[in-house]
Amino acid sequence: MRLGITMFATDLTMAPHELARAAEERGFASLYVPEHTHIPVSRKTAPPTGAESLPEEYARTLDPLVSLAAAAVTTERIVLGTGILLPAQRDPIVTAKAVATLDRLAPGRVALGVGYGWNVEEGADHGVPWKRRRAMAREHVLAMRALWTDEQASFKGEFVTFYASWSWPKPSGRVPVLLGGAPGPTLFAHIAEYGDGWLPIGGAGIRDALPGLRRACADAGRDTVPVIPFGTLPTPEKLDHYAALGIEEVVLRVPGGDRDAVLPVLDGYAREYL
Repeated sequence: MRLGITMFATDLTMAPHELARAAEERGFASLYVPEHTHIPVSRKTAPPTGAESLPEEYARTLDPLVSLAAAAVTTERIVLGTGILLPAQRDPIVTAKAVATLDRLAPGRVALGVGYGWNVEEGADHGVPWKRRRAMAREHVLAMRALWTDEQASFKGEFVTFYASWSWPKPSGRVPVLLGGAPGPTLFAHIAEYGDGWLPIGGAGIRDALPGLRRACADAGRDTVPVIPFGTLPTPEKLDHYAALGIEEVVLRVPGGDRDAVLPVLDGYAREYL
């Protein structure tokens, strides 16, 4: 089983490129970093953690693609991923260019973890119609796929339209798009249509959800896709459980702190699980 790492990277934590290098040196397979462009002060939207207040780290996140570009030039093997990027809040033409450029720095080592978002106020500041955010995220990803693959790319949809255009660089291969979110028919239908895997946050309930994911993939005429439990706090029993389900990669969580807080945890994971 491959093991990756994720950290809530901020301006107060260990730098992502330093963490990527440390993780690669210890034998970890991937590094994922999150995204929030900003956090409105209004707390009309309850924190996703269930806590009364939103942790400060949400307002201090670094740009994930810039962070991973720095990691790309300091590493050689580790997969560099977003966990998660919010495509509905991003211009798809600009983001497609940024992701393709990142792949040029780290050919074949980029994974795009995406999600729909939870913060209504944050989405509103980007002009996201909240009840349509899933459809908007889908279109933005499909538009990026067109720019990555077609020599003269065009797209016409509800939220994105552009006419025949040139856009280089092209990624070195298919950029895997991994969808995060709670299990359900809509998420699984989207994964089956345009995704390359599922990133269940924390990993609880995967066994019960797997039949639904397999059905959605079968209905779309494709093989089932990888499941990568994300942000897991590992135990031997938990990893054995995932292995028994056929899961081949798990992304472990390290604390969002400085080197003195992060490296001992990373070393502990390496000693016990690698």
